[in-house]
Amino acid sequence: MNRLEIDAHLVEREPLRYTPAGVPIVNCTLAHRGTVFEAGVARQIEMTLAALAAGEISGRIAVLALGDSARLAGFLAPRNRNAKSLVFHITELLEIEED
Repeated sequence: MNRLEIDAHLVEREPLRYTPAGVPIVNCTLAHRGTVFEAGVARQIEMTLAALAAGEISGRIAVLALGDSARLAGFLAPRNRNAKSLVFHITELLEIEED
């Protein structure tokens, strides 16, 4: 299974665009800060994550304000066919906390 659910802040967002097939897409950057436990030890995590939303969900992401916090779900996939870097494909906006 390839599923990611994350609480993150929206730190960058490109304008809504459309593919040649007419599918709306918005690219963005998310920031996450939190504590996780690994091998019984607390670990502080701070990271940014490249993300995109396609289709109906893109409109919901496009209207978020920079700095808004949200719980997002989706999957990870290569940026393109030959890429080694990953991008988070947002498929669900589960919760929004406006700052």
